[in-house]
Amino acid sequence: MFIKNNLISHITNPNIYPVIELLKSRLRRQTPRWLIFIIDLHVVLMTFLPAYFLIFKLHWEPFSTSFIKLICATLIVYAILFVIFKTYRGIIRHTGFNDMLRVLWVGLTALILLSIYVSLLDFNSSKMIYSILVVHFLINSMSLIFLRFAYKSIYFQYIQAKSSQKKVMIYGAGESGIITYNALSNERGLAKNIVGFIDDNPKVQKNKINGKSVYSPSIIDLEFIEKNHIKEIIFSIQNISSKNLNNLVSNFENFPVNLKIVPPLRNWIDGDLKAQQIKDIRIEDLLSRDPIQLKKESVSKQLEDQVVLVTGGAGSIGSEIVSQILNYPCKKIVLVDQAETPVYDIQQTCLARRNEDLPEIIFVVADVRDQKRMESLFKKHKPDVVYHAAAYKHVPLMESNPYEASSTNILGTINIIDCAIAFKTKKFVMVSTDKAVNPTNVMGATKRIAELYVSKVSKKQNQTKFITTRFGNVLGSNGSVIPLFKKQIMNGGPLTVTHKDVTRYFMTIPEACQLVLEAGAMGEGGEIYVFDMGESVKIYDLAKRMIQLSGLQYPNDIDIKIVGLRPGEKVYEELLADGENTIATHHEKILIAKARDNNIKNFETILDKLIQFEIEADEESMNMELVDIIKKLAPEYISQNSIYQSLDPKRAG
Repeated sequence: MFIKNNLISHITNPNIYPVIELLKSRLRRQTPRWLIFIIDLHVVLMTFLPAYFLIFKLHWEPFSTSFIKLICATLIVYAILFVIFKTYRGIIRHTGFNDMLRVLWVGLTALILLSIYVSLLDFNSSKMIYSILVVHFLINSMSLIFLRFAYKSIYFQYIQAKSSQKKVMIYGAGESGIITYNALSNERGLAKNIVGFIDDNPKVQKNKINGKSVYSPSIIDLEFIEKNHIKEIIFSIQNISSKNLNNLVSNFENFPVNLKIVPPLRNWIDGDLKAQQIKDIRIEDLLSRDPIQLKKESVSKQLEDQVVLVTGGAGSIGSEIVSQILNYPCKKIVLVDQAETPVYDIQQTCLARRNEDLPEIIFVVADVRDQKRMESLFKKHKPDVVYHAAAYKHVPLMESNPYEASSTNILGTINIIDCAIAFKTKKFVMVSTDKAVNPTNVMGATKRIAELYVSKVSKKQNQTKFITTRFGNVLGSNGSVIPLFKKQIMNGGPLTVTHKDVTRYFMTIPEACQLVLEAGAMGEGGEIYVFDMGESVKIYDLAKRMIQLSGLQYPNDIDIKIVGLRPGEKVYEELLADGENTIATHHEKILIAKARDNNIKNFETILDKLIQFEIEADEESMNMELVDIIKKLAPEYISQNSIYQSLDPKRAG
């Protein structure tokens, strides 16, 4: 007991800490070659004794002079072979299969040379000596290999792990969790030390997996996190819904830890999980819903052997539409966008896939406002299906640039519709927005007028089927709030929110584009399709959550600043206008808006006035005059937080 207590007192003595740390720092460095050489020779010598005792059946006999010569010869032969094969020059902590083969070759060569040496000197009991050499070869080779791998394991498990690795926990002690553990453990240089597992299954709690404890989620509190210096929690649960993941994440997002997630099995590389695939949990992972189950057969039938034209094809929605159409057997895709660089980027992405069996893709840099250019494109390619995604969409920017919003969102749409009719396009699918519902800004009003024009044209002719899709904000699109918040977090904050109560509907870009394709397939003309967006999200709460998902704390690390509503912004968004109801479709998430009749007097006359509107030198006066025309075409457009509010009383009077 005295010895035990004395030993513990020495180990726990603070004066010995510098010595231990010095030893660790030495071990972290590359082991000196001369030390490896000496240790290997020592192993060669020490493994001779068990070989000798095993052959002579543990009967101790004095070593003869010739036997001593054999030991000396063995040391000399191995020393020479170590130099020739350079076994001492490898980095021990990175020992691999080739190092193991090198040790075996040294042993085999030594066995042959020593056997020749024994036969030349005519040792007594030479048969026994040969047996000793064979047994020594086996024991010595296994010992040299074992020591190398043992040092490698000790180095990564204890020396490096205790010093530089980030301490992490894995949520999920099932098969996926174990695979995640193995992926992290086998990835050298990853600098992660797995402390344990978290699982809500009582049957596995308090057990150990690979020597690591399984904890109940109720135990993991702030005190546990700080005491064990946990820096990351990795969620490794397959087939988990966004709702359930959301609930799990909410238990940990207030802790000073990074939250990461293992990708679905289908995304693993060749069926194996790589540590590099484990990514930070994104807000998109928590807001997205289960994938929409669409009738892909109907979409495929709609697009089979068809020429498809996509306007705004380099934007967030347009590029995803193109990406999804590539999976269908269409004849040709014509991508149209006025932004040169994004078109080039998509072109390069498609060129990288040139070995795949893809439809022909035509990349066109052009503006939908250029009527003659659009007529030329339609005449040349004669598209069967048009997806019209080209639009200006940023509310505050368009509020101060109403001419651009009007010319692109209204006149550009009219140009494409007129071309579709003239060149007998079968279907025209327009991408609209929830901001067109009871609009309070120029952008939403121009999209509403475009919807009204589509509806009027659809009633006048049956040759081209016109369909409108309407949905809310898409996650991660250009200029949306999530990329903005990410950039602000990277810059150290603060995050800017326009109003503490502002809410928005969100959906993922792939979901939105699936809706567009499905609408094109099911639409018979004249419908406005709306998507069940679920519950609206409070932007203030979204900002706090993004801060927490970044491993930071609100407001200690990053604050949120309320900057006030921007011109034309609403606090709440709607998907249906006043007087609109919905009709169910074959898909529970897709509805048809039963739009109210447009009884605007002289709609065509006012629209002609808008089409013929000319730019004036006095920009302020021009903007007021133009917006007044827009308000006459969309009577439900009532400005908010905008200079154009003055036009509403005037019109009402």
